[in-house]
Amino acid sequence: MTNSAADLLAPVIDEDGAPFWEYAAQGQLRVQACASCGELRFPPRPCCPHCQSFRSTWRRMSGRGRIWSYVMPHPPLLPGYAEQAPYNAVVVELADAPHIRLVGNVVAAADAPLNSVAPERLGIGAPVRVAFTEAGGGVTVPRWLLGH
Repeated sequence: MTNSAADLLAPVIDEDGAPFWEYAAQGQLRVQACASCGELRFPPRPCCPHCQSFRSTWRRMSGRGRIWSYVMPHPPLLPGYAEQAPYNAVVVELADAPHIRLVGNVVAAADAPLNSVAPERLGIGAPVRVAFTEAGGGVTVPRWLLGH
């Protein structure tokens, strides 16, 4: 039996990151930006590390990136994940903001199981694009598809 995304762990949403998840539910990848100096920052936080402003906005990203790093987790794994092993966990560098990197999974389709992409298809620098799927607790999470 293959588990759905809803059977996996959902992210813990805090006050600073809540807008990220609200935009994800709308199918948009957005990153927090300082409303004073314009610098992008991730993870979201209340104060800009560049100019110390507490003003922020959320800038829409293209959803394109490249695999910066990846691993294939090995047991012992949580039960929902063990059933899908082997699967990938990737760090994606955003094309719009190369200093911003997001963690996720490369899958064959937004709602596909975590093990839907063969490990040999992955490589450092491979282009990816974002897709969204509902995870546990009704939260929509970004996942990644190979190619632009």
